Amino acid sequence: MRTFARLPIVLATAVAALASHGTAFAQDKVLNVYSARHYQTDEAMYDTFTKTTGIKINRVDADDAGIVARLKAEGAASPADVILLVDAARMAGADAQGLFQPIKSAKLDAAIPAHLRADATKDGVSWTGFSTRARVVVYDPLRVKAADVATYEQLADPKLKGLVCTRSGSHPYNLSLFATVVERLGDAKGEAWLKGVVDNMARAPKGGDTDQIKAVASGECGIGLTNTYYLARLIKSTKPEDRAVVERVKVIFPNQGTTGTHVNIAGAAVAKHAKNRDNAVAFMEYLASPFAQDYFANGNNEFAAANGVKIDNPALKAMGGDKFKAEQIPLGVVAKNLTKVQQMLDRVGYK
Repeated sequence: MRTFARLPIVLATAVAALASHGTAFAQDKVLNVYSARHYQTDEAMYDTFTKTTGIKINRVDADDAGIVARLKAEGAASPADVILLVDAARMAGADAQGLFQPIKSAKLDAAIPAHLRADATKDGVSWTGFSTRARVVVYDPLRVKAADVATYEQLADPKLKGLVCTRSGSHPYNLSLFATVVERLGDAKGEAWLKGVVDNMARAPKGGDTDQIKAVASGECGIGLTNTYYLARLIKSTKPEDRAVVERVKVIFPNQGTTGTHVNIAGAAVAKHAKNRDNAVAFMEYLASPFAQDYFANGNNEFAAANGVKIDNPALKAMGGDKFKAEQIPLGVVAKNLTKVQQMLDRVGYK
């Protein structure tokens, strides 16, 4: 498997060179994948696709921002066929910049629930989720009652003042959650909720999701927000310090009695200027297969997105991830609400 991972962002001369080789890319039985996923288990997933189809995969590995920047720099000369990004907010942001093209696939329509994909148009669907993760609440049982954090709405309750910790409000993981909360509550109530969360902060937002879990365990915070796979990594860890963190905190899947816990996705899209479009669609359909789902989801301690596919992950089961009610709000609303939510965050001072 050839990778372009060490190549810098394409400069003007390189773009011109790629343009001159565009025909060669199209003629080869290849697929050029730009991926923000960096999990060793993905190698078997890619290898099986190649063995099954004869289509060789060339891969660029970078973070989401690097991939988007590269696509924009390369423009129509880009060799990218498939884009793998993490989080609906990132998928929606790249889509809004015109970096994807819609596709129509009966196999994907049957395999992946509509609420885990971009909104369908007459031209098809521009991006699809292939694994899911839940955004859950971790709390200190010595300071907080489970009943007081049973819903996302309760995070704004004044009784929790000085207890809440999160990463930046503008981080895509939070933006996706906030976009769906605003969709449910409406603009006025949604913004009031965000203001209430800010008022309840134990300290200014900082760090990542693992930092929030550890802050709760250390007593710095009483409540934190995290994606399930961060907690699963700690549960699987054999390090004494990680074991101590897991034993110190409890987890809640919010809104089980109402709308369900917010879930987000890692997903894929066909690049706007894909030279190997048929191969790209075939790969997208492959990602929805039970075999690929196991690698795609389990590689990052996530849940499968495809209908009827169950992932056997002891860490997810340990936190109750095998039986929770998931929110059904279409993730397409994330795209619709992103700008509005960011403006709300600015107004309420959510850093």
